[in-house]
Amino acid sequence: MMRIRSSGVWTLVGLMLSTFVACGGGDEGTSQPAPSSTPAPKPEPTPEPGPTPTPEPVVGNAGRGATTYARDCASCHGPTGGGDGALAAALDPKPAAHSDGNVMNGLSDAYLFKVIQQGGAAVGKAPIMAPWGGSLDDAQIWDLVAFIRTLAHPPYEP
Repeated sequence: MMRIRSSGVWTLVGLMLSTFVACGGGDEGTSQPAPSSTPAPKPEPTPEPGPTPTPEPVVGNAGRGATTYARDCASCHGPTGGGDGALAAALDPKPAAHSDGNVMNGLSDAYLFKVIQQGGAAVGKAPIMAPWGGSLDDAQIWDLVAFIRTLAHPPYEP
């Protein structure tokens, strides 16, 4: 009688094992996902960060620019823009001479704005010229550009 039970148990174990293997046996690593009927969307390319665009030139107020220049710029560039401010002797390279019309008159207002806003390194010049865009708003920077134009000899002619 034991023999019948024992062979019945083995038969039952064999059937269970066969069913288990036929159903995949739980080996999930070899199963293939069902093919999708729609293609996967292509990822959008991430745009490369570029330089901050310079706003369109506006006419600044030279009078307001003179006040800002005296407060923020004259210590390096000098009160008359000669590049001879109180701190200039300790700087290398020396600050730009805003009074040198032969150099300054060839620079666009947009270029001057960018140098003031983003610093010298933004235009391939001395990184010691700090960016003022975090301290001054666009209107104040355009006021500075207007004032700097009054310092040039020979005078600036747009």
